[in-house]
Amino acid sequence: MSKWKVGVISASDSIARGERADDRIPIIRQLTTEWLRVDVAVYRAVADDMEDLKEHMIELVDREKCDLLIVTGGTGLSPRDVTPEVTAWVTDRPVPGLAEEMRRAGLQQSRRAMLTRAVAGTRGNSLIINLPGNPTGVEICYNAIGDMLGDALHILQGTGEANEDWGGLGW
Repeated sequence: MSKWKVGVISASDSIARGERADDRIPIIRQLTTEWLRVDVAVYRAVADDMEDLKEHMIELVDREKCDLLIVTGGTGLSPRDVTPEVTAWVTDRPVPGLAEEMRRAGLQQSRRAMLTRAVAGTRGNSLIINLPGNPTGVEICYNAIGDMLGDALHILQGTGEANEDWGGLGW
C-alpha cells in the first residue's frame, strides 16, 4: 500500500481560538489509520473564514503535498458555514459520489443529514473531502467512504490499479 500524506483542517471559530478542544480530530486520526493505514501528517485549526480556509487548503495541498485533505466543520446552514464554497473554489473537479454517499449514510441515522452541504473534489492529484463538524457525523461519513479513499487516490495519482471489485459492471 502507498504511504499517503493526509492533512486535516478543522474549520471552527471556537477551536481556532482555543476555546474548546477539537473532539473530531481523534476520530479522524483513528479512521485514517484504519482505512488508509497512515496517521494524519498535518493538522490545522482554522476559523470559519473564507480567505483563511482558502489559504490553508491551498497550502496543505500545493505546498505540504497532502494526497488527501479532510476539512471538517463548516458544512451546515449557518452564515459562518463556508467550507463547501471554499472547497469548490480550490478544487479543479468535483467528486459528487463521495458527498452523495456520505449524505445517504447520514440519512440512515438522522433526517438532518440532508441539511449538510459537504462536497468533495480534486486539486491536481490530491483529493479534498468535507466532513461535518459533529463527531458522530464525522464517524458516519468517513466510514461511508473510507473503503473508496485508497482507490480514489490510486486512480487520481496514477499509482497503480485500484481494487477491481466492481461486481462485473465494467466501471
